Amino acid sequence: MSLLERIGIDSAVRFGKPCVRGTRITVGDVLGYLAAGMSEDELLAEFPQLQRDDIRACLAYAAERERRTLGVPAA
Repeated sequence: MSLLERIGIDSAVRFGKPCVRGTRITVGDVLGYLAAGMSEDELLAEFPQLQRDDIRACLAYAAERERRTLGVPAA
């Protein structure tokens, strides 16, 4: 399974935000916790339904989304 296959989008779950499949935990939630300084181990302890690869999938999703963002030309 590709890491990105761990992320799903369902309009009936969290208003269609990308979530870790089988959970209601959004990619944004995971990234926000990591950005606030929570370690992977702390995140896994707080959310036992997550696996380490789910965290990596969130990072991979964000990286892929960044790659697809169109650049704005300099003025």
